Amino acid sequence: MYTPKPEDRFTFGLWTVGNRGRDPFGLETRPPLDPVDAVHMLAEIGAWGVNLHDNDLVPIDATPAERDAIVARFKKALADTGLQFVMGTVNLFTDPVFKDGAFTSNVPEIRRYALRKTIEAIDLCHELGGKIFVLWGGREGAEVNAARNPMDAVKRFREAVNYLCEYVLEQGYNIRFALEAKPNEPRGDIYFPSTGAYLALIPTLDHPEMVGVNPEFAHETMAGLQFHHIVAQALEMGKLFHIDLNDQKIGRFDQDLRFASENYKESFFLVKVLEDGGYDGPRHFDAHAYRTEDLEGVKEFAKGCMRSYLILKEKVRQFNEDPEIQQILQEIRANEHEVLTYNSVRPDELVPPGFERTAWGAKGYAYERLDQLLFDLLMGVR
Repeated sequence: MYTPKPEDRFTFGLWTVGNRGRDPFGLETRPPLDPVDAVHMLAEIGAWGVNLHDNDLVPIDATPAERDAIVARFKKALADTGLQFVMGTVNLFTDPVFKDGAFTSNVPEIRRYALRKTIEAIDLCHELGGKIFVLWGGREGAEVNAARNPMDAVKRFREAVNYLCEYVLEQGYNIRFALEAKPNEPRGDIYFPSTGAYLALIPTLDHPEMVGVNPEFAHETMAGLQFHHIVAQALEMGKLFHIDLNDQKIGRFDQDLRFASENYKESFFLVKVLEDGGYDGPRHFDAHAYRTEDLEGVKEFAKGCMRSYLILKEKVRQFNEDPEIQQILQEIRANEHEVLTYNSVRPDELVPPGFERTAWGAKGYAYERLDQLLFDLLMGVR
């Protein structure tokens, strides 16, 4: 029941299983993982697909000939294993040239270089068969607010996304963009700190139909937000193009923990939103193994992400079929699907005959019982 299958659409990034365990206070604890070896490992443990930043595969200073040889070798690994290439993205945060931003930099030459680098990453994504391109503005932020007008940052970012959409259209690529938000780290403050900020930006773009969001569990949790609410809004708006699954403790640095390893209840509701809401995109695990692990530990981490999702998916099925839970929900959701419009119900018709304000104010909703039943179900005693 908990063995991953292709239809589960589980994906990992090269940077996730290839994470070497480095942190700001310590050097790497694992050797480099060849991208081809990563492909074979992911296929072995039952993943469906693989994702990458441009420089996860091709070094930033590779010659065209070196680039083509590396890509050919990677494509052969995909063909040999049957692993799908799903999503591409661009690294605009590691190289020192981006230390004060890429698309939002004050330096026009750097903004142009960032666009050119992104276009080459889009070409790579298309060549490998990817149809989703994620944009994460890791350096698009500020520590010194006097250095940049944030309105200029918004305008520059919009201009960049518009430019990239035009490029994709001109090339005839079947690629959509997904914007990924984060409140802070590596910058003190990052522009567009939450998914809601991107959902507000998208309608102002020249091609809003080409652009959606890629919310990440850890990033929204860092800001103290309820992740499944954000995902539900994006899904309801038709803008959930991709999603990053991991886990996170509130108030910590970006931990990228194994999916569902900390927040069981929130992870359950996230899976419930995705499964009940009809999300048919990839379930991407943007997480990495603990620094303590060797390669076998990395495999256990990746298998654990997929297994945890499938366990929670089964718990969602049990929740949806539990008679007592459903009875409570039926009682508290009376007439919940009513569609109210100004033309269908006039102001003097809003309050139905017999409405008793005092009685409704005194009524109990059985939420305590409902929440305990969910706890019992998740703990396996129900």
